[in-house]
Amino acid sequence: MKLVVLTGAGMSAESGIKTFRDSDGMWENYRIEDVCTPEALARNPAAVNHFYNERRKQLYEAQPNTGHKGLAALEKYFDVKIITQNIDDLHERAGSRQVLHLHGELKKVRSSKNPELIYDLEGWELKPGTLCEDGSPLRPHVVFFGEAVPNMEPAIEVLRQADLFVIIGTSLAVYPAASLLHYAPEGIPVFVIDPCIPAEARHRGFYLIEKEASEGVKELQKILLGKC
Repeated sequence: MKLVVLTGAGMSAESGIKTFRDSDGMWENYRIEDVCTPEALARNPAAVNHFYNERRKQLYEAQPNTGHKGLAALEKYFDVKIITQNIDDLHERAGSRQVLHLHGELKKVRSSKNPELIYDLEGWELKPGTLCEDGSPLRPHVVFFGEAVPNMEPAIEVLRQADLFVIIGTSLAVYPAASLLHYAPEGIPVFVIDPCIPAEARHRGFYLIEKEASEGVKELQKILLGKC
């Protein structure tokens, strides 16, 4: 049975990964326009690199939480495919083997000219002006606001094959990722795990689990394995 999971920032919040929406997070001192747009990279690449270097340092200190591990454990019973809006590698480190990143990967960098030239970054620091083999500066392998999301089509194809669909820790407000909800096969069970259920998910006959990711995944396991 194919279990497809869509995860957002709430999935990694318990691991200490901050987001723009955290009022007390490290992102609060930055505007999206200054660090997460192609224009910002062209205008001030050193500032953009500094911002993502700090995020990498944070990621190296973070560990997968029990929610990540719980999803990995479900691979014993289901064909689990994870579509994540997160750029961390906590799903992989928890043991999940099929992870599709919609918005890029923090521990990777790529050519500024050719999006297909992608490299693993050793350590947390990308020094400004570091060049790749095509002579262009390396940039974070992250989809900035205003850029296309290359993995949307593969994500849609994954979701169209789902027998079960689980949504964890996303507001369903960031597009195009939020539109994935509409590609799930009609009639399949849909579970939503979040302490604040998104308005888009209410009144649709979904299974609503109003808990943080770790506790929510535990409840999901009980429900799913009780039905196996």
